[in-house]
Amino acid sequence: MVDIEAPPIVTPCVKVCVIDPQTDLCIGCARNRNEIALWIDMGDAARAEVMTQLPERMANLTKGKTRRGGRAGRLSRGG
Repeated sequence: MVDIEAPPIVTPCVKVCVIDPQTDLCIGCARNRNEIALWIDMGDAARAEVMTQLPERMANLTKGKTRRGGRAGRLSRGG
């Protein structure tokens, strides 16, 4: 039996999978739910098209948002 390995699929995933409720984009990779779900089935051209949009999406995703300090912020607020 011959083992044939498929080349790995390029993905923007950084394993920070949290969907921003205001934009419906993942805060880790800036893809929407549909793109995430269909990524494995998309062709190379479709994935490349999405990849070209991600830097602008990521910039807009964080625009106007402020960090609240994470764990340190919660502790300082008594939370």
